[in-house]
Amino acid sequence: MALQKNRNIILLTEEDARIRNKVKDRIQKCSELAGRSREPRDPKSAIGQAASASLMADMATSSDPNSIQAKRWRDNLLVIIVGQPYFPCIVPLLSLEPMNLYDLRMETHHRGRRLTVRGASPVVALTATSWTTIRDELGDGIERLEEPYFTLTEQGEATLRIDHPSDLILVKDPVITRDITSANNEGSGYLKDTEAAVKKVTEYKDKGNIALKHNELLLAHTKYMEGLVFMREVKVSEEFPRRSRFIADAIAALIAKEDKRSKELDGQALFRASCAAYNLGEYQESKAFAREQLKLTPLDKDARANLRRIENRLHEQGHGTYDINAIRPSSPQLYSRVDAATFVRNTNVGDGPGRGRGLFATCNIKPGQIVMCEKAFCVVWGQESEALTAITYDLRDDRIRLSPIGLTKSIDQMLLRNPPLIERVMNLYGDYQGNIESMLGTEHGPVVDVFRVHDIVSRDTFGLNNQHNEGSAANKEYVGDFMVVRATRPISAGEEIYISYDQSRDYNVRSMALMTTWGFDCHCPLCAAEKLDDVAMRKKRRDLASEADAFEEKKHWVNAKQLSVAKAQRLARAIDAMYDSQRYNGLPCTATEGIREWLAKARSRREHYSYATLFYQYATMLEIMLCVIK
Repeated sequence: MALQKNRNIILLTEEDARIRNKVKDRIQKCSELAGRSREPRDPKSAIGQAASASLMADMATSSDPNSIQAKRWRDNLLVIIVGQPYFPCIVPLLSLEPMNLYDLRMETHHRGRRLTVRGASPVVALTATSWTTIRDELGDGIERLEEPYFTLTEQGEATLRIDHPSDLILVKDPVITRDITSANNEGSGYLKDTEAAVKKVTEYKDKGNIALKHNELLLAHTKYMEGLVFMREVKVSEEFPRRSRFIADAIAALIAKEDKRSKELDGQALFRASCAAYNLGEYQESKAFAREQLKLTPLDKDARANLRRIENRLHEQGHGTYDINAIRPSSPQLYSRVDAATFVRNTNVGDGPGRGRGLFATCNIKPGQIVMCEKAFCVVWGQESEALTAITYDLRDDRIRLSPIGLTKSIDQMLLRNPPLIERVMNLYGDYQGNIESMLGTEHGPVVDVFRVHDIVSRDTFGLNNQHNEGSAANKEYVGDFMVVRATRPISAGEEIYISYDQSRDYNVRSMALMTTWGFDCHCPLCAAEKLDDVAMRKKRRDLASEADAFEEKKHWVNAKQLSVAKAQRLARAIDAMYDSQRYNGLPCTATEGIREWLAKARSRREHYSYATLFYQYATMLEIMLCVIK
């Protein structure tokens, strides 16, 4: 086993060096080729290569998930290079100067330019990225690239790289673009002509109905979406420029007529708008939509139930009173999404001296009282299709990390669909600050800086595991994706609240994890005390803790014999001796937590066993006495 373990370490070290060398070679090559003109490629060969790669990718993802081919596809080591961020384009499309493929220059961000191309081959959808071949011509299915970035792939091939989704504008149907443009050009006079707008939308709906009748589902979806986009752009965009896409679509569907059927349809649209606002945590807005729905359809039972649900969330949000026992049965699985509201009135975000942002109490909090409850902004469970973990190599600090890029991608998509959330997320902490103007979006929709999102996810996310630490002012636990933080001791108003980020018992392991993952050195009382220990003391304590771990694995606490209990006690005392009693006064001795938990369980088991044996002996004696009396 030792040989196998060492072999794995050697392989991992070699892989580490391979990743770094490959990235540095690519950067060097890009630097050498910077400014050179694009070299033309054979179109037939490029298209054939893309078609073949697309077929192979489809076969790998659509095959039996337990097949060797599928497992090999999933188990491939995914490496992503980060640390070279650039701003998304925020210049209006018509203000960008057109360019062609022959104008491209290697390793250049063509700022102030736009490139119009069309797809020439199937898209090769890989695990983390997708690619295709393009042509420099116009036609159906055209795409516009804003301020294109021409560089090299990891394999050394020339490519137009698109990281920010908003830098790619896809025009599926030129007709809809012309309709929206004419509507916006004609101004408010056109907006008042609702009959013309309804007629145009009806055309899209009829085309969708015909496609649906012939079971052409993709075409039907496209036509329905085009109708919604038309109404959203013409009717909604100027009045509600920062709406969620789902709320905007629901409002765009309102008919505003007095007949019964129109009221029913408007009620359904308002219900969808209410649900969309509810899912964003905007409960006051959701309540307003629900009340408007009840005015149109006062007998609707679903509308009344929806309003009661909203009022429950508003009560939780305002008072922090939760029926945790009622929440738990509704989410029997560990991986679930809980229906509950965030409560943060007892806390406030502020700057801690020398520590950056921190969480401070706004009032006195008693032990056991709720400090805060928060519904996760976004969660991706390990068994879900969106889950994806990759190795990231950050050029800024030359560190290799594991990164939840599946979560990052989910947040990117969530922000694109819900522009009001962009500012809330972008105001979180991240190493790369980005461009604050990008939060305003463009005339084509929201702009999401994916590099900023990546850094925010890297620094501000947690695994959903319960943490109970005696050295912290508060402990946190999770019910599904709902976090509950309770005070473990009295907390005064204005006091900064700490929780444990990493519960590794070894100081060196913990401090390295904190710096690598969250980018800070911890100066809490426990870390400050452990930092003063000499290296020999830490090593001896670590060796004893490893011996205790091996003992726990070998000897189970159930039916533990007295000899095993005695050995566990000796191990616990030996580890305790490695802590300075004065310096660690009132602090947890983390290295002994495992063995002392084993001892507590073993003692409890032996006590119950002793009581049961005593009761049996007493009952036997009583039975003998009864027999003698008889």
